Amino acid sequence: MGTTRTRPASADTILQDAKERLERLSRDRLKVASDFLAYLDEREQSEATEELLRIPGFEEAFQDAVRQVDEGHIVRLEHIKRDV
Repeated sequence: MGTTRTRPASADTILQDAKERLERLSRDRLKVASDFLAYLDEREQSEATEELLRIPGFEEAFQDAVRQVDEGHIVRLEHIKRDV
C-alpha cells in the first residue's frame, strides 16, 4: 500500500474552512467555539511572552525602553536617517 503525500493547507484555506464551519453552528456551540478560540489565543500569547523572557537581558532591556518612553526620550521614525 503506497503513501499519498498531500500538501499542507494554506492559512487562508484553513481560515475559510473554519469560517464556514462557524457559520453552521448553533448559537450555543458558537459560544463554546469562541471561548475555545479565546483560550488558544491567550495560550499562544503566554507562550510568546515566556519565549521572550527566556532571552538573556530581554526583561531589563524592555523595562529600560519603557522608562525611556515614559520620560519622553524617543525619536520619531521620520527623523532617523537610513542608509540602506
